[in-house]
Formats: sequence, structure tokens, C-alpha cells
Amino acid sequence: MLDEELLTAAAIGDATAVREAVTEGADVEVRDARQRTPLLLAAAADHVEVAQILVSAGADPNALDSQHDTPWLVTGVTGSVAMMRVLLAAGPDLTSTNRYGGVSLFPACERGHVDYVREVLKTGIEVDHVNELGMTALLEAVILGDGSEPYQRIVRLLLDAGADPHLADRTGVTPFEHAMARGQTEIATILRGAPGPRA
Repeated sequence: MLDEELLTAAAIGDATAVREAVTEGADVEVRDARQRTPLLLAAAADHVEVAQILVSAGADPNALDSQHDTPWLVTGVTGSVAMMRVLLAAGPDLTSTNRYGGVSLFPACERGHVDYVREVLKTGIEVDHVNELGMTALLEAVILGDGSEPYQRIVRLLLDAGADPHLADRTGVTPFEHAMARGQTEIATILRGAPGPRA
């Protein structure tokens, strides 16, 4: 019963109830029907105070659910820099991947989360990681983005972090070629001027 209360409180962001449940001995790694822990529920809903309580109680930022998500990976989806910083204190596995084989940088690039991309690149996360679809974060920013200003900023951030602009997808198409095909002229211009991978 106490564990169920913790799951509910974490999902709705009731920090007081979460603190009480933890103090009374609730299992911080309890799972719901989809194998989500309280920390994952808090991360998905961006309940930062709740996450702080759970992390202080030893909650695992790498706990996998049934969809192969973790609290850490979910921060890339939400783009929450505040949550990312809370979970960094818990020592997340920066190499962990979602069901598509992408690190947390991937969904952030896909969704245009500029601030998150900027901050997560400071962690040393692999900028040229290739997922199971043969995509890099740079390719995702171009192919799944719309070429607007946030995506232009993300492309610049990735290049500044050493992303290789010449890494092509499985069919041999480069980020520049994808940008041109999609009419993303600003991004194509940025990529055209990119020197290539840093030594």
C-alpha cells in the first residue's frame, strides 16, 4: 500500500507525500504495471522536487521500464534541464540507449530542445553515437526537425561539440544532402561551412 502511494504521489508531483512515503519505508524502486519507477514517473512529468527527494533516497536513474526508457533517457524527451541536473547528481549511464538505440541526446535533437542539447553536450555524451536506425543526433536534427531556428541552433551546437557533418545515413545520404532535399537552406549553409570531425 505504501509503495502504491509512492508511485501515485511521484506521478502527480506531490512532494510532501513522496517524502512521507520514503520516510516511512516505501521502496523507491517499486514498479507500476509498465515497470516504471517513481523516479521515472517524476522525470516524465518534470516533477523536479520529487526527483530530488527520490535521488537523495538512492533512486536509480538507470532503471529500465517495459519500453526501455529510464529516468535519465526521459530527460531527453522532455528537454528539462532542471531534471537533467538533478539526475546527473545520481550518476546516470550516459551511454544508455532507448528502444531505438539512441542516447538521451537523440530525442532532444529530434524535438528541438536547444537548452537541453547545450547542457547535455557538456557532460561528454557521445556526439556521434549511431542508433539502431543508422542515425546520428545530427541526422535526426535535420531529418526529423523542420529547419527552424531552434534546429539551426542545435546543428551549430552539435558541430561545435565535434559532430562529424559527413557521417551519412544507411543509404549514404549526408546531413547536408538531407537538408537540401528538405529545403532547409539555413541548415544546409551551416553544414556546408562545417570543416568536419575534430581531431
